[in-house]
Amino acid sequence: QVQLVESGGGLVQAGGSLRLSCAASGRTFSSYAMAWFRQAPGKEREFVAYISWSGGDTNYADSVKGRFTISRGNTKNTAYLQMNSLKPEDTAVYYCALDLFATATMNVGGYHYWGQGTQVTVSS
Repeated sequence: QVQLVESGGGLVQAGGSLRLSCAASGRTFSSYAMAWFRQAPGKEREFVAYISWSGGDTNYADSVKGRFTISRGNTKNTAYLQMNSLKPEDTAVYYCALDLFATATMNVGGYHYWGQGTQVTVSS
């Protein structure tokens, strides 16, 4: 089993920044990819950002391009999401996810492990 633990959420004013962290532990795999998703109240979970094992391949939802940056730690078992210029519509629970096969998918069903989520609230 793999455990993913997110941290770094909170309340911030519009235009502010937050940095989310995700730490993977437990059974180790090689070459897995990681991603961030978010889910706002009453809405489906949606893709935010993806990063490959090496960190050389990233992808972003159009709604966050230019504002959010995904990265991985030196040990590869951590992922970060730097969120700048936050907007009220970014308010959601943010989830870290792990894809064992590094398919670069934006689909929820393509991920094998999920964290418990961390709340991000952006006030106007």
